[in-house]
Amino acid sequence: MKKYVAEGIGTFWLVLGGCGSAVMAASFPDLGIGFLGVALAFGLTVLTMAYAIGHISGCHLNPAVSIGLWAGGRFPAHDLVPYILAQLLGGTIAAGVLFFIASGHDGFALSAGFASNGYGDHSPGGYSLAAALVTEIVMTMMFLLVILGSTDKWAPQGMAPIAIGLALTLIHLISIPVTNTSVNPARSTAVALFVGDWAISQLWLFWLAPIIGALIAAAIYRYIGSDKA
Repeated sequence: MKKYVAEGIGTFWLVLGGCGSAVMAASFPDLGIGFLGVALAFGLTVLTMAYAIGHISGCHLNPAVSIGLWAGGRFPAHDLVPYILAQLLGGTIAAGVLFFIASGHDGFALSAGFASNGYGDHSPGGYSLAAALVTEIVMTMMFLLVILGSTDKWAPQGMAPIAIGLALTLIHLISIPVTNTSVNPARSTAVALFVGDWAISQLWLFWLAPIIGALIAAAIYRYIGSDKA
């Protein structure tokens, strides 16, 4: 149970820190942190939690990561569903806290998106469904490759959180304009539940694409990372 609680707390921090920076700080008048700040916020949430709870739960914070690690032979199947449920619960609680805080500002409106992920009319840059699908698959694939490689027993010890956090930062710098960056079904679901409407109807992509990307990464790393000496 402790590892499930740790996953919930970690995902809470990811959604609160990452989505919170996007909702409240990205476009703050004159001092907004912009895309770069949001990208760093997401990366820092993973980096800090990896050091805080990595030794307890592995610090997945993401259903696609859990599925990718399972497919890569690094995670037991019996823990998949509890991990995913813990991630969804932690993320949703964080979205609730964020909604409460953000609602304290007179200009707040869910219609602004609440950091939800989308394509077409709901893509920050107006990117198509196909572009969004490919982006989320490829970005999640690369994220999982970094995770699998940096946590390999042959990799330098203690450096994985830095590599993973920086990878997530880079992913956001590339893909915020396309989908507002998901690569994480729990992060997408948490805020979509509050926005409803279009965010819910487009949520399927932000489950399907990250899971496909994670499975591709697992297959690739099983090949390139095997038989190390």
